[in-house]
Amino acid sequence: MMQIEGRIITRHRNAGAVASALTPDNMRTMTTAADGDRVTTVITGTQCRSVIASVDDYLMNLAIAEDATVIPRSNNNHQVM
Repeated sequence: MMQIEGRIITRHRNAGAVASALTPDNMRTMTTAADGDRVTTVITGTQCRSVIASVDDYLMNLAIAEDATVIPRSNNNHQVM
């Protein structure tokens, strides 16, 4: 049986928070970890379609996690998002 593995590495201001937000949605064939400003997720599987579907789901979750973990910066007593 063929084993497929994909690695997605992204950079974030708050990588730890993004990784923490993503981890609960990981399937058992996925691992996510933060290291410095990077989040690395490894997705494995035996069927190309299921790996592609997992990557698609992950990228949607990543966009939501990034938006949810943005830390507002203060600028002249006004919050900038």
